[in-house]
Amino acid sequence: MVRNPTKFWDQQSSLAKSTTAGLSVNYIIGNFIVFIRDTELSHKVFANVRPDAFRLVGHPFGKKLFGEHNLIYMMGQDHKNLRRRIAPNFTPRALSTYTALQQITILNHLKSWVQLSHKAQAPIPLRVLARDMNLETSQTVFVGPYLTPKARQSFERDYYLFNVGLMKLPVDLPGMAFRNARLAVDRLAGTLATCTAMSKKRMENGEEPSCLIDYWMQDTLREIAEAQLAGDTSPPPYSSDAEIGGYLFDFLFAAQDASTSSLLWAVTLLDSHPDVLARVRDEVAGIWSPESDELITTDQLREMRYTQAVAREVVRFRPPATLVPHIAAVDFPLTENYVVPKGAIVFPSVYESSFQGFPEPDRFDPDRFSEERQEDQIYKRNFLAFGAGAHQCVGQRYALNHLVLFIAMFASLIDFKRDRTDGCDDIAYVPTICPKDDCRVFLSRRCVRYPSFPGH
Repeated sequence: MVRNPTKFWDQQSSLAKSTTAGLSVNYIIGNFIVFIRDTELSHKVFANVRPDAFRLVGHPFGKKLFGEHNLIYMMGQDHKNLRRRIAPNFTPRALSTYTALQQITILNHLKSWVQLSHKAQAPIPLRVLARDMNLETSQTVFVGPYLTPKARQSFERDYYLFNVGLMKLPVDLPGMAFRNARLAVDRLAGTLATCTAMSKKRMENGEEPSCLIDYWMQDTLREIAEAQLAGDTSPPPYSSDAEIGGYLFDFLFAAQDASTSSLLWAVTLLDSHPDVLARVRDEVAGIWSPESDELITTDQLREMRYTQAVAREVVRFRPPATLVPHIAAVDFPLTENYVVPKGAIVFPSVYESSFQGFPEPDRFDPDRFSEERQEDQIYKRNFLAFGAGAHQCVGQRYALNHLVLFIAMFASLIDFKRDRTDGCDDIAYVPTICPKDDCRVFLSRRCVRYPSFPGH
């Protein structure tokens, strides 16, 4: 699993396909695991996240890495209450604020990518570049003006240590990658807690929200004021700076690597499907022009229906987080004939579900998400890239907006060509999936000139 995860999970899938049970079993470092291929069995796990059934762990050794109080491990009414508090961060007004920040960051990075490619006179791998772009986007959208340049550098270094530790064995000893990652998580959450305190002070002064934490603090302060009017002076739950800093890290982790995966597969799939790329370019050109020097508005984003369909098909065809680990809290009867033993790590495969139900599932076909075909509704139970049940991704609209903006801007501003070699599009786990060659491309400017966005 550690040295060649692609081969390992392919083997589990083959074993599951060889039986009518829809699952296979194995051992990982003394842990009994259950790999679930069947979509309905995956839904059964997602629908039973509770103390007496399954606990979401997000990573086989996640509790050691993320800590006990991570959003991933919450369930029941506490989890519902926290999601209710998070909801104002993803209203249409908030998402509109974020799309502006996303475009400014994407543009800056696309320009630097073209310069790198021109200087190298050779194909450049996009994986690390896309990850860095997404990290800056997340920092800017989530905590905006509250991170100094120096804090951003420390943040990027700690996030790198965290990423390395994700793929290592859980050896919690000084100098080991897992220990470095665990300590990095503590520092990252601490930095985000400091940002929370700064935002709270700014929102108390009645200023306009400029990033996600501002919307969160604005709503939290409103809740505090209403409680005080009713005679309750105790702070609302989940509102301390340290708690919110931890939850912001959860957002960062959820947004970061999954988004990087989708951007890389979007480039790969657009390159291998020139007809799709041509349709994207035609649609975007009819709605937005780089020479206008205007940001793409949320209304324009909604008009890009085909580009939206391409984004959704990228996520279906190559779901970033292919597996969603849970632990069985009890002996759980998964089927009439099989009981998952207590303590087993259960892996519902989102990837396998994406290739069930849909007509010609191995074909990259954005039109399946068109208004005429509506396969996203007909085969909704198989589209599990954003999860299902109580822990379904709360930021999926934000994630899709980011992917659509990237596709629209990348296709419009840049000419690109993949450096195709044998196996370059094979799947690699890092820990989300990406092309095996890190998406090596030749890049050049396509537009007459880059847009000059207002104020930047």
